[in-house]
Amino acid sequence: MAIEDQETENLIGSDKVEGTAVYGADNQKIGSIERVMIDKVSGQVRYAVVSFGGFLGIGDDHYPLPWQSLKYDTDLGGYITGITEDQLPSAPKYSNDSKWDWSDPAAGRLIREYYGVSVV
Repeated sequence: MAIEDQETENLIGSDKVEGTAVYGADNQKIGSIERVMIDKVSGQVRYAVVSFGGFLGIGDDHYPLPWQSLKYDTDLGGYITGITEDQLPSAPKYSNDSKWDWSDPAAGRLIREYYGVSVV
């Protein structure tokens, strides 16, 4: 069975989400989804790690965005968020040379507070 046959209008496979463009508040592409982070207990997607900058994966910065801060836009064929590229320098991020501590509750609070969302 083809992957497309396993999807519906409201469901999409994770492999199709990865690599999808992310557009800022001004509808300009600001990056792409590198991976999604799923809560092991609830099964809910919590974050989309969005890659910005760099060239061929070198020098990329990785921005964990709360999943609920992204909305799929069928006209753009990607996800749109309320942030702009100018807001990225102060957003929570990590580089290829550092790691994000996903188990640190303070890190999760930092992300949610920056983007103004609450836990679902």
